[in-house]
Amino acid sequence: MALNYEQLMNLDLPDVVSTYTQRDTMLYALGIGLGADPMDEKQLNYVYEENLQAMPSMAVVLGHPGMWIKDPKYGLDWVKGVHGEQGFIIHKAPLPVAATVIGQTKVTAVVDKGRDKGAIMFSERYILDKASGERIATLTQSYFLRGDGGFGGPSGPTPPVHALPESAPEKAMDLPTLERAALIYRLSGDYNPLHADPKVGKAAGFPRPILHGLCTFGVATHAIIASYCDYQGSRLTAMQARFSSPVFPGETIRTEMWRQGNVISFRARVVERDVVVLNNGRAEIV
Repeated sequence: MALNYEQLMNLDLPDVVSTYTQRDTMLYALGIGLGADPMDEKQLNYVYEENLQAMPSMAVVLGHPGMWIKDPKYGLDWVKGVHGEQGFIIHKAPLPVAATVIGQTKVTAVVDKGRDKGAIMFSERYILDKASGERIATLTQSYFLRGDGGFGGPSGPTPPVHALPESAPEKAMDLPTLERAALIYRLSGDYNPLHADPKVGKAAGFPRPILHGLCTFGVATHAIIASYCDYQGSRLTAMQARFSSPVFPGETIRTEMWRQGNVISFRARVVERDVVVLNNGRAEIV
């Protein structure tokens, strides 16, 4: 069955209403490595209820619509789909440490790159505060649908990629991940067995389970707020990056950063294998 362009562009998913608590906020922060030094009071503010703050990247786990792409009516070869890019904009900082929110998801574009090259699906998710109706955040995503090219749809346009400076990074921060990092992070809502079950990891072509891309994204968020915001997460108002390679739990993620005014350009690489895992990153701080 070919990709159903009309069904995707007219996606009509029910609103997702979900409640998260301070416990969930702390668990997310632990999942991306905050609290590694229990004597660091600035990190402690994300994993301890006194003076608790929410990491801005936690927005990406809120109001998730689930695996709707598995529905046969969309005609997607979802098994071959991979997360291409992720971004967020925080409209009302800081992100609440506890709230009931509404998630609204829509597909904004589907680009046909050809039968041999696949397709790219772009989507947005709006996170609203249920009590006030105000928009808390907008999330942007792209998915590379490797098995769905050649459906006869538009070949463009695609958003421009943020170019990194050619100079050496201004700052770099190494953050190790735990061997059990994926097992902790999955408790924030992504239970894909690819990140937990060795059999599934090997079936997907990996020697072992891989770390969630959004966990890597969160580690880079940690590096940015530590390097430029003095651990005040509310100062980071927007961020986006492209996923370029998987991370294995236990590896060290080095985030390399350049500042140009209120814009931080960044990429992240695995130190042990010298492989870039996040690329073309852009963040905005105030």
